[in-house]
Amino acid sequence: MSHLLYFFENELQIAALTFLAVVYFIRLGWILRFSSKKEITFPAGNKNIGIIHSLFNVALPWNMESIRRNPYFYIQFLVFHFGVAAAISATFIIPYNPSLFENRGIVLAFRIVLAAALFVGLQRMFRRLRNRALRLISTPDDYFALSLMTVYFAAGYLAVPNRYNISEWPLLVFFGLTAFFLVYVPFSKICHYLYYPFTRFFLGRTWGHRGVVAKKKSRKEL
Repeated sequence: MSHLLYFFENELQIAALTFLAVVYFIRLGWILRFSSKKEITFPAGNKNIGIIHSLFNVALPWNMESIRRNPYFYIQFLVFHFGVAAAISATFIIPYNPSLFENRGIVLAFRIVLAAALFVGLQRMFRRLRNRALRLISTPDDYFALSLMTVYFAAGYLAVPNRYNISEWPLLVFFGLTAFFLVYVPFSKICHYLYYPFTRFFLGRTWGHRGVVAKKKSRKEL
Protein backbone atom coordinates (compact mmCIF):
# COMPACT_ATOMS: atom_id res chain seq x y z
CA MET A 1 0.00 0.00 0.00
CA SER A 2 1.30 3.44 -0.94
CA HIS A 3 1.68 6.25 1.59
CA LEU A 4 -0.98 8.23 -0.28
CA LEU A 5 -3.58 5.48 0.04
CA TYR A 6 -2.71 4.96 3.70
CA PHE A 7 -3.19 8.69 4.28
CA PHE A 8 -6.54 8.67 2.46
CA GLU A 9 -7.81 5.70 4.46
CA ASN A 10 -6.68 6.95 7.86
CA GLU A 11 -5.57 10.52 8.62
CA LEU A 12 -7.77 12.13 5.97
CA GLN A 13 -10.87 10.23 7.12
CA ILE A 14 -10.23 11.01 10.79
CA ALA A 15 -9.80 14.71 10.03
CA ALA A 16 -13.00 14.78 7.96
CA LEU A 17 -14.95 12.86 10.62
CA THR A 18 -13.71 15.28 13.29
CA PHE A 19 -14.86 18.23 11.19
CA LEU A 20 -18.29 16.60 10.73
CA ALA A 21 -18.62 15.97 14.48
CA VAL A 22 -17.68 19.55 15.37
CA VAL A 23 -20.17 21.05 12.91
CA TYR A 24 -22.94 18.72 14.10
CA PHE A 25 -22.17 19.51 17.73
CA ILE A 26 -22.50 23.24 17.01
CA ARG A 27 -25.68 22.70 15.03
CA LEU A 28 -27.27 20.54 17.75
CA GLY A 29 -26.43 23.23 20.31
CA TRP A 30 -28.16 25.79 18.07
CA ILE A 31 -31.26 23.59 17.72
CA LEU A 32 -31.49 22.97 21.48
CA ARG A 33 -31.48 26.70 22.14
CA PHE A 34 -35.04 26.98 20.82
CA SER A 35 -37.74 26.69 23.47
CA SER A 36 -40.67 24.36 22.99
CA LYS A 37 -44.11 25.96 22.95
CA LYS A 38 -46.85 24.36 24.99
CA GLU A 39 -50.31 23.62 23.62
CA ILE A 40 -53.00 25.85 25.10
CA THR A 41 -55.90 23.71 23.87
CA PHE A 42 -57.49 20.81 25.71
CA PRO A 43 -55.98 17.47 24.63
CA ALA A 44 -58.05 15.53 22.11
CA GLY A 45 -55.64 12.59 22.04
CA ASN A 46 -52.49 11.11 23.51
CA LYS A 47 -49.31 13.05 22.69
CA ASN A 48 -47.04 10.10 23.57
CA ILE A 49 -48.78 7.88 21.03
CA GLY A 50 -48.43 10.67 18.48
CA ILE A 51 -44.68 10.99 19.14
CA ILE A 52 -44.06 7.25 18.78
CA HIS A 53 -46.23 7.06 15.66
CA SER A 54 -44.42 10.00 14.08
CA LEU A 55 -40.90 8.81 14.89
CA PHE A 56 -41.51 5.35 13.47
CA ASN A 57 -43.69 6.43 10.55
CA VAL A 58 -40.82 5.59 8.19
CA ALA A 59 -41.39 1.93 9.08
CA LEU A 60 -45.13 2.23 8.38
CA PRO A 61 -45.22 2.82 4.62
CA TRP A 62 -48.92 1.95 4.35
CA ASN A 63 -49.67 5.19 6.23
CA MET A 64 -48.33 7.28 3.32
CA GLU A 65 -50.68 7.86 0.40
CA SER A 66 -47.88 8.22 -2.17
CA ILE A 67 -46.48 4.81 -1.23
CA ARG A 68 -49.90 3.15 -1.16
CA ARG A 69 -50.34 4.33 -4.75
CA ASN A 70 -46.81 3.31 -5.78
CA PRO A 71 -45.13 0.82 -3.39
CA TYR A 72 -42.02 0.86 -5.57
CA PHE A 73 -41.15 4.27 -4.11
CA TYR A 74 -40.68 2.63 -0.72
CA ILE A 75 -38.56 -0.15 -2.22
CA GLN A 76 -36.40 2.56 -3.80
CA PHE A 77 -36.11 4.29 -0.44
CA LEU A 78 -34.96 1.08 1.27
CA VAL A 79 -32.48 0.10 -1.43
CA PHE A 80 -30.98 3.61 -1.59
CA HIS A 81 -30.46 3.81 2.16
CA PHE A 82 -29.14 0.24 2.39
CA GLY A 83 -26.60 1.38 -0.19
CA VAL A 84 -25.67 4.35 2.02
CA ALA A 85 -25.23 2.01 5.01
CA ALA A 86 -23.09 -0.39 2.95
CA ALA A 87 -20.86 2.41 1.64
CA ILE A 88 -20.36 3.90 5.11
CA SER A 89 -19.61 0.46 6.56
CA ALA A 90 -17.01 -0.13 3.86
CA THR A 91 -15.13 3.04 4.86
CA PHE A 92 -14.48 1.46 8.27
CA ILE A 93 -14.09 -2.18 7.21
CA ILE A 94 -11.44 -1.58 4.55
CA PRO A 95 -8.88 0.22 6.77
CA TYR A 96 -9.67 -1.38 10.13
CA ASN A 97 -10.98 -4.90 9.40
CA PRO A 98 -9.86 -5.70 5.84
CA SER A 99 -9.92 -9.47 6.44
CA LEU A 100 -13.73 -9.29 6.29
CA PHE A 101 -13.56 -8.54 2.58
CA GLU A 102 -11.41 -11.60 1.99
CA ASN A 103 -14.71 -13.47 2.11
CA ARG A 104 -16.07 -13.50 -1.44
CA GLY A 105 -19.65 -13.91 -0.23
CA ILE A 106 -19.47 -10.71 1.84
CA VAL A 107 -17.87 -8.82 -1.04
CA LEU A 108 -20.59 -10.05 -3.38
CA ALA A 109 -23.35 -9.01 -0.94
CA PHE A 110 -21.88 -5.51 -0.60
CA ARG A 111 -21.50 -5.13 -4.37
CA ILE A 112 -25.10 -6.25 -5.00
CA VAL A 113 -26.43 -3.69 -2.51
CA LEU A 114 -24.23 -0.91 -3.92
CA ALA A 115 -25.13 -1.77 -7.53
CA ALA A 116 -28.84 -1.75 -6.66
CA ALA A 117 -28.46 1.62 -4.90
CA LEU A 118 -26.61 2.95 -7.95
CA PHE A 119 -29.49 1.86 -10.18
CA VAL A 120 -32.02 3.55 -7.88
CA GLY A 121 -29.92 6.73 -7.85
CA LEU A 122 -29.99 6.84 -11.65
CA GLN A 123 -33.75 6.25 -11.62
CA ARG A 124 -34.29 9.07 -9.15
CA MET A 125 -32.20 11.46 -11.20
CA PHE A 126 -34.07 10.55 -14.38
CA ARG A 127 -37.43 11.04 -12.61
CA ARG A 128 -36.34 14.42 -11.22
CA LEU A 129 -35.28 15.59 -14.66
CA ARG A 130 -38.36 14.23 -16.43
CA ASN A 131 -41.06 15.28 -13.96
CA ARG A 132 -41.97 18.96 -14.39
CA ALA A 133 -43.30 19.32 -10.84
CA LEU A 134 -40.05 17.95 -9.39
CA ARG A 135 -37.99 20.22 -11.62
CA LEU A 136 -39.84 23.26 -10.29
CA ILE A 137 -39.11 22.44 -6.64
CA SER A 138 -35.57 21.09 -7.13
CA THR A 139 -32.56 23.19 -6.15
CA PRO A 140 -28.99 22.86 -7.46
CA ASP A 141 -28.09 21.08 -4.22
CA ASP A 142 -30.77 18.45 -4.94
CA TYR A 143 -29.15 17.58 -8.25
CA PHE A 144 -25.61 17.78 -6.92
CA ALA A 145 -26.30 15.65 -3.83
CA LEU A 146 -28.12 12.96 -5.80
CA SER A 147 -25.45 12.90 -8.51
CA LEU A 148 -22.70 12.69 -5.92
CA MET A 149 -24.41 9.83 -4.07
CA THR A 150 -24.85 7.92 -7.31
CA VAL A 151 -21.15 8.34 -8.17
CA TYR A 152 -20.28 7.35 -4.59
CA PHE A 153 -22.16 4.06 -4.94
CA ALA A 154 -20.22 3.33 -8.13
CA ALA A 155 -16.93 4.14 -6.37
CA GLY A 156 -17.88 1.90 -3.45
CA TYR A 157 -18.74 -0.94 -5.84
CA LEU A 158 -15.25 -0.75 -7.36
CA ALA A 159 -13.44 -0.29 -4.03
CA VAL A 160 -15.08 -3.00 -1.92
CA PRO A 161 -12.88 -5.90 -3.12
CA ASN A 162 -9.97 -3.91 -1.60
CA ARG A 163 -7.44 -5.08 -4.19
CA TYR A 164 -4.87 -2.33 -3.68
CA ASN A 165 -2.14 -4.73 -4.78
CA ILE A 166 -3.70 -4.73 -8.27
CA SER A 167 -4.80 -1.10 -8.50
CA GLU A 168 -5.13 1.65 -5.89
CA TRP A 169 -7.15 4.17 -7.88
CA PRO A 170 -10.63 2.73 -6.98
CA LEU A 171 -9.75 3.02 -3.29
CA LEU A 172 -8.26 6.51 -3.70
CA VAL A 173 -11.42 7.71 -5.47
CA PHE A 174 -13.70 6.06 -2.89
CA PHE A 175 -11.92 7.46 0.17
CA GLY A 176 -11.41 10.82 -1.51
CA LEU A 177 -15.17 11.05 -2.08
CA THR A 178 -15.80 9.89 1.48
CA ALA A 179 -13.69 12.73 2.89
CA PHE A 180 -15.42 15.22 0.63
CA PHE A 181 -18.82 13.92 1.75
CA LEU A 182 -17.96 14.26 5.42
CA VAL A 183 -17.13 17.94 4.88
CA TYR A 184 -19.99 18.62 2.46
CA VAL A 185 -22.86 16.78 4.18
CA PRO A 186 -23.38 19.19 7.13
CA PHE A 187 -24.10 22.00 4.66
CA SER A 188 -26.28 20.04 2.24
CA LYS A 189 -29.75 18.53 2.14
CA ILE A 190 -28.18 15.17 3.06
CA CYS A 191 -28.02 16.27 6.70
CA HIS A 192 -31.82 15.91 6.91
CA TYR A 193 -31.27 12.87 9.15
CA LEU A 194 -29.94 15.20 11.85
CA TYR A 195 -33.23 17.09 11.94
CA TYR A 196 -35.46 14.03 11.57
CA PRO A 197 -35.78 13.16 15.30
CA PHE A 198 -36.60 16.77 16.22
CA THR A 199 -39.15 17.41 13.49
CA ARG A 200 -40.88 14.06 13.96
CA PHE A 201 -40.95 14.47 17.75
CA PHE A 202 -42.61 17.89 17.72
CA LEU A 203 -44.92 17.03 14.82
CA GLY A 204 -45.97 13.80 16.52
CA ARG A 205 -46.57 15.56 19.81
CA THR A 206 -48.86 18.03 18.07
CA TRP A 207 -50.67 15.26 16.18
CA GLY A 208 -51.21 13.29 19.36
CA HIS A 209 -52.38 16.25 21.41
CA ARG A 210 -54.87 17.37 18.78
CA GLY A 211 -56.21 13.88 18.14
CA VAL A 212 -54.86 13.43 14.63
CA VAL A 213 -53.50 10.15 15.96
CA ALA A 214 -56.40 8.61 17.84
CA LYS A 215 -55.85 7.65 21.45
CA LYS A 216 -56.69 4.17 22.64
CA LYS A 217 -60.20 3.86 24.00
CA SER A 218 -60.75 2.51 27.45
CA ARG A 219 -63.08 -0.39 28.13
CA LYS A 220 -65.70 1.99 29.55
CA GLU A 221 -65.66 4.04 26.32
CA LEU A 222 -66.08 0.83 24.31
